[in-house]
Amino acid sequence: MKKAISMAMAAALALSAGATTVPVMADDVTELTIWSPTDTEAIEAWWEEKLAEWNKENPDIQVKREAIDRSDSYAYDNKIATAQTSNDLPDIFYVDGPQVSYYAANGLTVPLDDYFTEEDQKDFVDSAITQNTYDGHLYAIGATESSVAFYYNKDYLKECGVDVEELDSRTIDNPITWSELAEIAEKCTTEDYVGTHIIMDHGEGLPYALEPMYLSAGKDYISEDGTEADGYVNSEEAVKTTSFLADLIAKGYANVEPIKDEFLNGACATMIGGSWDTAVLEESAEFDWGVTYYPVNDDTKEAVSPCGDWAAAVSKDCENPEAAGKFLQWLMNTDNVASYAAAIAKPATRISAYDTEEMAEYKEGVRAVFKEQLENTAVPRPRTPSYATFSSAYAEAMTNIFSDASSNEEVDEDYIQSELDTAAETFTDDYETYYAE
Repeated sequence: MKKAISMAMAAALALSAGATTVPVMADDVTELTIWSPTDTEAIEAWWEEKLAEWNKENPDIQVKREAIDRSDSYAYDNKIATAQTSNDLPDIFYVDGPQVSYYAANGLTVPLDDYFTEEDQKDFVDSAITQNTYDGHLYAIGATESSVAFYYNKDYLKECGVDVEELDSRTIDNPITWSELAEIAEKCTTEDYVGTHIIMDHGEGLPYALEPMYLSAGKDYISEDGTEADGYVNSEEAVKTTSFLADLIAKGYANVEPIKDEFLNGACATMIGGSWDTAVLEESAEFDWGVTYYPVNDDTKEAVSPCGDWAAAVSKDCENPEAAGKFLQWLMNTDNVASYAAAIAKPATRISAYDTEEMAEYKEGVRAVFKEQLENTAVPRPRTPSYATFSSAYAEAMTNIFSDASSNEEVDEDYIQSELDTAAETFTDDYETYYAE
């Protein structure tokens, strides 16, 4: 962070704020830098507008943003890692939800409790606060959340004899079950399309989108305190859950290598898909479609849904965390959260944001499903500093399991157990090497 603003610029900023403003001297100006991934045109315009607004109204705290290109999916994280080793992190940087614990545990970010009081935090959905809390302290704050639910092509389903009206009538207290999902997938698998889509991608999309299946069956990937995977991701419950998913692949109801935009392009009848897909479908789908709540385990009927998104954190290298905290308080106020969420077409984190005109679309219809899940069934991914290691190991295991099921057209539970054991061991090695006391 630098204090290099010129006297002329300080005077110009003071004049632009109004004739009664007292000019700010150069040495009194704090400059803050933000890093965040590049985004859509609408979000880039939002940042430009908001930073101009803040800088005009706060000549003593000037903020600039550097948008990091994510054409290489690891480019953003690699830039942070490089800055970390050279003690040259920006004042504020954005962190993906499951990585909050890693940065906090390694002392790369500082707590935000002084800037977001308990009363402030009550206006955020629980999942957003839980995701960004580590060891009892709030380390990041975000404007948006995400969710996943069950999409269905009404036109295809009707052709296959599925009662679409019954699906439309489901409530959060009466979601479809795994067996109902499989039954619909079987009915809708034809020569022209597969019955369902369960693979978001072969990376973080796998643990993110599928975790509720494991939770609904009774065991998460990792222990609640974030220290153990053995007995969790490789438990009996986990093997059965994975077997159910692999069976969809083995029977040809889902593709192990889905084409791009498989649901939108009419190649599958149903989809485990993200909240962000609604905006694309609303604009481009040439068929009638619907969304209902995330499927539940037949035995437990436990309703769970995914969540999590990028959030802002203050780095250890910030020389004026108080100024950074003040800026984040403003950046995450109700109006800014609402306008950002509307621009990016994601659910807002602040409950009060849904009372604004920008969030009116979430009061009813398909978007209301995601809002209701966030308020009632959302569970963040495991909060552990070894999450990235686990995510990679689990994704590799599931890719192997799905590929084996596809090739052999059957499910091998011994193979599933072996792959999940490896994922558990990989997590254990990382956690015990770097974080265990």
